[in-house]
Amino acid sequence: MNNTQDRIYSDVEFLTNIRPFRNYTNPDILIQCKDYIKSVFEKMQLTVSEQKWEAEEIEYVNVIGVYNPDKSKTLVVGAHYDVCGNQPGADDNASAVAGLLEIARLLHENKPDTDYRIELVAYCLEEPPFFGTELMGSYIHAKSLHLANREVLGMICFEMIGYFSDSPNSQTFPYPELSGVYPTTGNFIMTIGHKLFDEFNQKVCKLMSDNCNIEVYNLSMSGFGDIPNMADLSDHMNYWEYGYSALMINNTGFIRNPNYHKVTDTIETLNFEKMREVIKGAYHAITQLR
Repeated sequence: MNNTQDRIYSDVEFLTNIRPFRNYTNPDILIQCKDYIKSVFEKMQLTVSEQKWEAEEIEYVNVIGVYNPDKSKTLVVGAHYDVCGNQPGADDNASAVAGLLEIARLLHENKPDTDYRIELVAYCLEEPPFFGTELMGSYIHAKSLHLANREVLGMICFEMIGYFSDSPNSQTFPYPELSGVYPTTGNFIMTIGHKLFDEFNQKVCKLMSDNCNIEVYNLSMSGFGDIPNMADLSDHMNYWEYGYSALMINNTGFIRNPNYHKVTDTIETLNFEKMREVIKGAYHAITQLR
């Protein structure tokens, strides 16, 4: 593996090996995860802060690392670090956190000249029982941007970017008409967002495609729930509520990955070469949006 693959492997390894599992019932473990993420942000010389709130009388934390903090416009890039229940969560969502941390490293190494700030956010409480509520870390963050009257360029969410398959018919979709549009082999990545923000969605997809050796497809939907259990199942949806362009970079989740929310969602099931390409493409999009 090259340096990028080594680094993202180490991040996934840390998050999947930690015990007990990093779910909402183990707040001390979530603090360990938060501290790990925060240490990388600090090492990469980002402007780092914590965003705290309470759920069921327990404190939870988002970790925020900002590149170009003096710029007025903001591009948010996020991923959640908690898991659903007692499982290691390699794809969901250690793969995404590794992507977020690698973006921090690439920003530090390359120091791109952007006219906007890039706000990297590691969220807590994406998973049930808080999913879909105002106690999600991403809802807390999106609301804070709105209350501060911040100018938001858009939001990009990493959500499950590690599982791929080259087997025929390894990719399915909820509707037959989608199967006619997208490949039936699950070795690609997708940008998935709301049709209201299709221009943003298409731009991110195109920029990713320009700079990675993996096929990137876009899916813009017309509203919540019109593609059941796929299109609005992550942190990006909370930014829609405030009128912000937002999408997720996603391998189609449980529609592809048979290990979704199971004890079998382990590091051995991930493809780190393809993850590297996804992150490479995402970095290009993140730094080239205008």
